[in-house]
Amino acid sequence: MTDTRGPQPQYEGYATGPLPGEREPAPGPSGPYHPPQAYQAPGGGTEGGQQRPGQGGGTLGGAQGVGGAQATRKPRTGARTTPRTRKARLRVAKADPWSVMKVSFLLSIALGICTVVASAVLWMVMDAMGVFETVGGTISEATGSNESNGFDLQSFLSLPRVLIFTSVIAVIDVVLATALATLGAFIYNLSAGFVGGVELTLAEDE
Repeated sequence: MTDTRGPQPQYEGYATGPLPGEREPAPGPSGPYHPPQAYQAPGGGTEGGQQRPGQGGGTLGGAQGVGGAQATRKPRTGARTTPRTRKARLRVAKADPWSVMKVSFLLSIALGICTVVASAVLWMVMDAMGVFETVGGTISEATGSNESNGFDLQSFLSLPRVLIFTSVIAVIDVVLATALATLGAFIYNLSAGFVGGVELTLAEDE
């Protein structure tokens, strides 16, 4: 098969220049591409990566302008300086008897231990001061006779006997305090059903 079109002419523009659709490079030094901005930069800022003509300082001048505007801003005269204390009015509608019994039991045990310790310390202080000896001598002389020496207070109020007596009182106090507190919780719940309970007003700490 032979080509009947003959020799085709050659175009010099395609051989030396860019193809159709290609953009010729812009003359001048190459740099980063900056897209166009929709809004202008604040006072003294940059536009398109270049400093505006007539604005000295660039972004530094804009920062100084913002700082000056904040420095000249005045506070509002009608602002309240003293915070308002918030208050809440609550009502104790019910007391759980089980929780009241546990708390009262622990508190009565702590009170009983303090009572025993306080009794022992008080006895040792009084014995060191000679109170038992003086009072015991007076009582033995008043109750004594020719046949007997009278009542011996020191042997009767010895430390082991005082501790035993105080411990018995502490145990009785634990039982009574727990029972009375639990009974008081039941009575409070019954009365709160009629009158609504105790009202409390709680305020926030200033």
